[in-house]
Amino acid sequence: MLSIQLTQILLLLQQMCVYLVIAYLLSKTPLFIPLTRVTLRLPHKLVCYVVFSGFCIMGTYFGFHVNDSIANTRATGAVLGGVLGGPLVGMAVGLTGGLHRYSLGGFTAGACMISTVVEGLLGGLLHRALLRSGRMERLFDPRVVALTALVAEMLQMAIILAIARPFADAWALVKSIALPMAIANTVGTGMFMQILLDRRVSIEKASSTFSGKALKIAARAEGLLRKGFNQENSMRVARIVYEELGVGAVAMTDRDKLLAFIGIGDDHHLPGQPITSAHTYRAINENQVVYADGDMVPYRCSLDPGCRLGSTLVIPLRGEGDQVIGTIKLYEPRNKLISSINVTLGEGIARLLSTQILAGRFEAQQQLLVRTELKLLHAQVNPHFLFNALNTLSAVIRRDPEHARQLVQYLSTFFRKNLKRQSDDVSLSDEIEHVNAYLQIQQARFADQLHVEFALDDAPLDLLLPAFSLQPLVENAVKHGTSQLLGQGRVRIGAEVANGTVCIWVEDNAGLYQRPLDSDGLGMSLVDRRIKARFGEAWGIRVQCTPDVLTRIELHVPLMEESL
Repeated sequence: MLSIQLTQILLLLQQMCVYLVIAYLLSKTPLFIPLTRVTLRLPHKLVCYVVFSGFCIMGTYFGFHVNDSIANTRATGAVLGGVLGGPLVGMAVGLTGGLHRYSLGGFTAGACMISTVVEGLLGGLLHRALLRSGRMERLFDPRVVALTALVAEMLQMAIILAIARPFADAWALVKSIALPMAIANTVGTGMFMQILLDRRVSIEKASSTFSGKALKIAARAEGLLRKGFNQENSMRVARIVYEELGVGAVAMTDRDKLLAFIGIGDDHHLPGQPITSAHTYRAINENQVVYADGDMVPYRCSLDPGCRLGSTLVIPLRGEGDQVIGTIKLYEPRNKLISSINVTLGEGIARLLSTQILAGRFEAQQQLLVRTELKLLHAQVNPHFLFNALNTLSAVIRRDPEHARQLVQYLSTFFRKNLKRQSDDVSLSDEIEHVNAYLQIQQARFADQLHVEFALDDAPLDLLLPAFSLQPLVENAVKHGTSQLLGQGRVRIGAEVANGTVCIWVEDNAGLYQRPLDSDGLGMSLVDRRIKARFGEAWGIRVQCTPDVLTRIELHVPLMEESL
């Protein structure tokens, strides 16, 4: 009997090895990414159901027949489906695997079907219990999951004894397969979870590396190109990117010539030379990222046939109107490809540098228009908001890369609106888009602690206002209002038209407004003075505040003919 069980253990473990090899290979694909975090969203639950239903059925096929039944590793798929997807997913996986087992027949078919559903439900109950107790990380503990699989196998044997008939055959079967199946499923489930855990750690390390590099580059390069998009400043930025990314070389160009180059090939890629690379011309003319890996897309240095560089990534730098004003280029030698992290980082760096270039040009072109006060207001918004946004991105990118990409777009919109103002007057719709980008990033920062509403159905969106009229009001509502609350903060933005007057209002539920001692500061005071200067002393800002309940800031302007 012992030798038979030993043989069965070895057979099941051998089959489990095949099972785990398949799991390992799949873990290298995007399919497994949703499984590396607690599955709460419906699309992720569907992925969890499909994947573990497949493994549940696979476990049955990999089994072997014993006394008109099948010794198998089906429990691994059912338990893991429940652990990662919750009770409903676990039951669905168990039902799918159970129905498949039932279709194969045998005197234990019904008992096995029921036990598979129970195994999935057991994993789901563990999911719910740990989630409610705030110990989600325990779901990825291989020891916890292995112990759950062991309990599930014990339940399966009990169900077989309770349901399968004749009892004598059921008892003989359980004595034969209980130990092998318990060992194989316990070990297999724990190892499967270890594969998922390793995959999760690798993703987090990559995200951490990405975030760390992005923050370092942003901090070190902050403000350099705002001083001018020239050869000296470009060389300083290129050196920072080269040191932080560790690539073979980094270059920067404007639309005509090479501004900076550092790394392999710096003996013949000399700043000041005209652009000769076809890839650079393509990136500039087509306004798109060009990646020549030296294999699928051929790469050859246009200056020296003996150059050791073997691949390049060319990313456009964009200015006003999304027009290309230059490029940043990453290179690797022939024996090394540009990593996917560096591709994504390169695109992010290009957006950051483009924003800096735009900031510098904006400040130079608008100096006479906005004068000192508007420049100070502009400076007040950018630095703190940028670093808070980058910190938020570094957190979000670990758990939701898609959301992080959306936040990058909002950040890009925010700075584009900050910097790309052709005149002192902008439309209300432009101001709303500007503050919406700001609030989307703040909502990611404060999570469910900040709720935003817009009530603009009757708003004259083509109404012209001095630029940056709404941003200080909304920023105050968040910074000095909702961010100070322990509970959920609410910010509402709306507009009303009555008797030739447009009232644009910003409300928060904090009620913490305190009237400043003087009117010489920035923010609302400056907005009020600019509105009065533009429309007259009868117009401007009015404040209503119910302490600890509500603050409402109203911006009153005349309804102009162009807004009718």
